[in-house]
This record gives sequence, C-alpha cells and structure tokens, in this order.
Amino acid sequence: MKIDDAKLLEILEKESYVAAEEIKKAAQFIKDHETSATDYLLTAGLVTTDLLGQAISESLKVPFADLDSRPPANDLVSRLPASFARKYRVVLFDEDPKSVTLASDDPLDKKYQAEAKSIFSKKKVIFAYGNPGAIDEVLLSYRKPLDTQTNQIIKSGERVAPAIIDAIIDDALAFRASDIHIEPGEDEVVIRLRVDGLLQEAGRLSLDFYENILNRIKVQTQMRIDEHASAQDGAMRYEKDGHIIDLRVSIAPILTGEKVVMRVLAEYVRSFGLGNLGLTADQQNMFLSSGKKPFGMIMVTGPTGSGKTTSLYSLIKLLNKPEVNITTIEEPVEYKIPGINQIQVNKQTNLTFAEGLKSIVRQDPDIILVGEIRDEETSQIAVNAALTGHLLLTTFHANDAATAIPRLLDMGIEPFLLASTLELIVAQRLVRKICANCRYSQTVPLAQIEEKLPGAKNFFDEKMVTLYAGKGCKACNGNGFKGRTAVFEFIHISNNLKELILTNPSNKDVVELARQEGTASMFEDGLDKVKNGITTLGELLRVTEPPTYINVKKAKPKTRKK
Repeated sequence: MKIDDAKLLEILEKESYVAAEEIKKAAQFIKDHETSATDYLLTAGLVTTDLLGQAISESLKVPFADLDSRPPANDLVSRLPASFARKYRVVLFDEDPKSVTLASDDPLDKKYQAEAKSIFSKKKVIFAYGNPGAIDEVLLSYRKPLDTQTNQIIKSGERVAPAIIDAIIDDALAFRASDIHIEPGEDEVVIRLRVDGLLQEAGRLSLDFYENILNRIKVQTQMRIDEHASAQDGAMRYEKDGHIIDLRVSIAPILTGEKVVMRVLAEYVRSFGLGNLGLTADQQNMFLSSGKKPFGMIMVTGPTGSGKTTSLYSLIKLLNKPEVNITTIEEPVEYKIPGINQIQVNKQTNLTFAEGLKSIVRQDPDIILVGEIRDEETSQIAVNAALTGHLLLTTFHANDAATAIPRLLDMGIEPFLLASTLELIVAQRLVRKICANCRYSQTVPLAQIEEKLPGAKNFFDEKMVTLYAGKGCKACNGNGFKGRTAVFEFIHISNNLKELILTNPSNKDVVELARQEGTASMFEDGLDKVKNGITTLGELLRVTEPPTYINVKKAKPKTRKK
C-alpha cells in the first residue's frame, strides 16, 4: 500500500514519533500550503528520513531497510534481475545462506511477493520497507554508462540518432540534471550534464553520428536544418513511461560545429511546492500571505539560474483557482501549467515584455506574472498594473533584496508609486545540499572557522563549533553533495519602509530599517542551514558573503497574521 499524507500523519501520531499538537499543526500547514507531509516534517525538523522509514515499516509490520545508512553493494544489487527491480521498484538489501531481504516502498504488494519467491525459491524471502528516494538511488546501479549505451546502439545499427538522443535524455532524467550539453570538438562529441549546478562529463561520441543527431534535434524542435551559421531556439517534448518531459533547446554555432544545450523542464522541477524550496515555515507564510493580497507587487531577485522562476511558480500553483484569471508573459515559457494563460515573448512580432504587459492588462487578469523587469518601460507598466487592482509577480536582477528598491527608483519609478505597490521582495541563491547518505559531523575550533570566515565570532556563540560535510559515496558520485536548496532574504514592505521609500533611500538606508524590523540576510539564512547540516560553510561562501552591516542589530521577527 502507498502511504498518503493523512495516513503518514496518523502513523507518526499513533506510534508516538511526533506529538499530537505538532501533527495538528502539520495537517493545517499542509492544507494551507498544498505541500506534502514529508516535505513539511523534514523542513520543520520534526523527523528524519530514517525515522519516517522506521515509523512506516512499524505500521506495515515489516522490517525497515535503511538504504541511506547501509546502501547495498553493486554486486549484491545485480543479483536481482533489472527488469523485476525496475518493474516493482524493489532492491536486494541483504542476503545470507538461508534468506534474502528485499526492500520496496510497497512491501505488501502480493504480486511482487509471489514473483520474488519464485526468483529466490530456495531461500526465505523477507519483505522490508525502504524509503522511495533511497530506492531510486539504488536502482541507478542498473544503469549502464552512457558510453556503453551508445556503443550498443551503434552496433545495433537501427535508428541510431533517435536512440542516442533518448539515451542521453534518459541519463539526464535519471541523474536529475537541469541541463544537457552536446558539444562537438575536433575529434569527438562530448556530452555533459549539469547536476546540482555543476557540469560533469557523461560520455563521448564519434563525430560520424553527430550530423544525424543534430538534424534529428532540429526537426523535433522545428528549427531550420539548413541553417548552420545562426543561433536557433526551440522546444521539444519527450515521453517516458507515461510521463511527458518538456525540453527547451538552444543551438549555437561554435568553431567546431553547432553546440546543443537542452534545459530539462522535468516533472521533478514542475512538481516543486513552497515546502521543496528550502523556505522556513515563517518564510512560507510570508510568501503565501503576500500572494493572497488582491493587489501589489511581489519581486524575486537573484542572478540567472538561482531558481527565481521556480519560486514564483511554486506560489502561482497555490493561487491557481478556477475563479482566478492568471496570465503570464515570459521569455521563454518554462513550465506549462493548466489553467494559466501563458504568453511567450516574440521579438520578431514585437511582442516584448512591455507590449505583452499592455495587452495582458486589457485581458481582465487577477494575477500577472512578468518573467523579468528589464527596462524602464516594463517597470512603469508593471507598477501601474499593480496599482490598478492586480497582483503582479516578477523577477529582477539585483544582488540582494534591499538593492532592488534604489534600482527601481533609478529606473524612473516615482517613489510614491513604488511605496504604494511593493509588497514583498525576496532575494535568493542556490546551494548544494550535503549528501544525506554520507554526511558526517566534525567539531572544529572557532579560530579555524575564522580562517574561512573573518568575523566568525559574530555568527557563532560557541568556542567549538559543529559543522557537517559529505565524505563522498556511491549515492552522490563521490562528491559529498546531492541536490540543491535555496538561501533567502525576505523584506516585507512595512509602513515604515513605505515611508522610507518616499525619501528615495540608499541601499544602506533600506538595509538598516529592514534589519531593525527583523530581516535576516541570505548569508544568515544560509548559516542556519549550515548549522543544521543541510549545506557546508564553503558552499555558502561560494554563493554569498557575510553582511557588511553586522553591527546593525537585527530585531526578533514578529509573527505575521495570514
């Protein structure tokens, strides 16, 4: 049986893993934010993944296979036929002369049990529960390296180009890559995948097959196959096991040919909710309460690739109701969501952000999403739209939340208009998460941290500090990190900040007042994640830096009503 949210909360309360009061709070939070029970419980620190597994296995009255702490060796995993393992999402966890233990996220499946007993007919078969995410990791052991897959495809000689493209996309999905790079060189083609923000080589191909692969991609994305000197953009859909994967494709001429980059807009990205982003419960409440306002502007700032659009769409999903008209203008449209009217910028037809926004305002919208404010004209129209009864969500390139205000004023927006419309500014960056499978803790003296972080005493109270890192294991390909989360800075535009905006303030003025009202910097938000073992100090320092205003006292944040 599959465990739904209500059943999971019932199990945790019944088995006394989580207090009844916390369960009630979790149920209400899940209902309000449309997030999953697992996401909330883990984010709130009420449980760990292994604790969840133990609670579920006790409820099902089966053993718990802790695949995170004791991942089975490849030679043990391979004893179970790949077809059976993938079909039922089951892995061989343990074996001795008399018995085998099989781990599944649905261990009571009678059909799976019957087939398993026929495979291991001479041994006792023990059926155990394993966490779904951990099972996915072990199932990757059955994947052959991309080089091996492409060589087998080439030897078969049938539909080489389509099969190789499928193999590359399958690998990207299996390893949860965000981008696929196919790069022709002087002698061969290099295939690289961006996983958790970093590129890694996945395989190589002979140049002999590249032209057919390139043409196949151009046909699927409706690009011109006779154009080789200009950049082209397109999109394609890939179907796998009943799931539809959208890919945004860019082809650009380089010295050695035409390079292909595919942005993977997979379901594991589209399915993100506020609970998946790394937001605390208070931050989620602030985001959602601002999103429920009838008008105003919510702005998310950060560099390209920092997850701004994902954050806005996670909010949009919660606001997407039949009685609400939501319209977007984007370049390009990344996530296609039913019930939302999405417009893509088209410079060839003069459909710019500004022109598109003018049209949207005449389409009777309740909520408008502008992919990015890039120029003065767009900013003026956006502010006026927010002022005339629309909730406007947008992204903006700024180093932090406070910088957005003086930059918008510099773009020509009147201070009284900005003060009247701006509701919330969120700044964010992405950091890699420590691999849960090989994470370990170490206690180091504060003086040692000072070498990486001058002024560390302003952020740590102890003389000996516990930090976390990943040793590197099979689950994370040896690099100690797996997955990404975000660090945030939230500035809610209070009445005091509205009055300050009227004075055309500097970045420093905004920071000082925001700090007095409880705003924590991205670095401080990230430091909480460092202390909680989610990421490392080195990773945090890679994407952000300590605030220069540490002498400005941060007030205790007030709890905001929904």
